Amino acid sequence: MTENKIVHILKGDDVFPQRFSNYANMPEELYLIGSLPDPAKKTVAIVGARVCTAYGRIQAFQFAKELSRNGVQIISGLAAGIDTEGHKGALEGGTPTFAVLGSGVDICYPSSNRVVYERIVQKGGGIISEYPPGSPPLAYHFPIRNRIISALADLVLVMEARARSGSLITANYALDQGKPLYALPGAIHEKLSEGTNQLIFDGAGLALSPEVILTELGVISRKETDCIEPASKPASDALSGKILACLSTTPVTMNEIMRQTGLSLREVTEVMIPLQLSGRIEEISKGNFTIGRKS
Repeated sequence: MTENKIVHILKGDDVFPQRFSNYANMPEELYLIGSLPDPAKKTVAIVGARVCTAYGRIQAFQFAKELSRNGVQIISGLAAGIDTEGHKGALEGGTPTFAVLGSGVDICYPSSNRVVYERIVQKGGGIISEYPPGSPPLAYHFPIRNRIISALADLVLVMEARARSGSLITANYALDQGKPLYALPGAIHEKLSEGTNQLIFDGAGLALSPEVILTELGVISRKETDCIEPASKPASDALSGKILACLSTTPVTMNEIMRQTGLSLREVTEVMIPLQLSGRIEEISKGNFTIGRKS
């Protein structure tokens, strides 16, 4: 991306984020490729585990896509896992997305995200950092940069997190900054849901659907949300039966479940989530599912 100009922005410049003035210990300069989030539009930070489950990966993508389709800007950190899926979903949804790095803006980290990094700028978003160009992705940079992710957002959404996680640092910044905090619920036996479930127990909002977030932001009204018709229970039960029939104590992948049932990824995901939460399905390793103990 050598053709993309790196812009150095100082506190006091017209384009410098006005939101920073509301919080302590914010940077006084930023480096930018592309653009900054539009302050007139709603912005949601989507953060979570680098090593995530298929459940977390799919939900991060779907939440980001639906929010983006409704004109919400998505901001994250370009890390592997949840961050990546949040950016990808936003790119699919069509509203610009923004990445705050723990390195210089000229360094794509991880390098495996080069395509996402480039598409963020191509689609009207931006790559943002408080560190000068050429700065390496040092470990201590990442928890510090999380305050910027939270500060630029109207709401912070944690998708998956262990009991001790960098994502929880972002959650704490959100609370300190007075931002609404939401978390994706997960199965109680899943290590990657310990952090999010604890956040919900402590009072974070329950991210049951993108509509919940859109309502919190005022993008849609509660009345409009109430008018969204849920899937009928018989249809849901029939799909659950199809999926459960594919499972045994021998692990099967999501692709295999889709092949056997003839269902789409969205249909399988929507049915499998409540089955996982109830313990009827278990993800014993990343992307591999068995029948649960409660089936």
